[in-house]
Amino acid sequence: MREAEGRTFRWIVLSIIFVAILVAADQWTKHLAVLYLKGRESRVLIDGVLEFRYLENQGAAFSMLQGQQTFFYILTAVFLCIAVYFFLRIPQTRRFLPIKICLLILMAGAAGNLIDRITHRYVVDFSYFSIIDFPVFNVADIYVSLSVIVLALLILFRYKDEDFSFLKKHSGRTKTEE
Repeated sequence: MREAEGRTFRWIVLSIIFVAILVAADQWTKHLAVLYLKGRESRVLIDGVLEFRYLENQGAAFSMLQGQQTFFYILTAVFLCIAVYFFLRIPQTRRFLPIKICLLILMAGAAGNLIDRITHRYVVDFSYFSIIDFPVFNVADIYVSLSVIVLALLILFRYKDEDFSFLKKHSGRTKTEE
């Protein structure tokens, strides 16, 4: 195996381990929510600000599209395929490391909620910011929300359009042939 292939292989293995750890953390917190919150009153952490409240969410973010499980399976599978595609296309350089990490965190969030949908037919949510009456959410939702925000900020403020030239397909034709 050439040195470059070895680095690529190690990077992919480390990425899979990173995603697995994030998914495990999400699933562990949901397990704790089921054990200690299901069928019980909310647990206030900071009065008027943050509480743990058990919710079985059959929809998407903010409980939209309730009961559309098949749609979510397909949407998540397509999203994960697209994310993996971009992850593999992005150069393995220090410059693009923040985007790669954001994509891994985003994939972990999508996978964590997909596991819930497959195993329970709903997503376990348990964190509630009462101070702003924010919808109940979970760790996977935090992964998705924060990584999307950071990705947007990176794309808007750190990178230029030409930084993403690697995404353009090469047709093999020169400009004069077109």
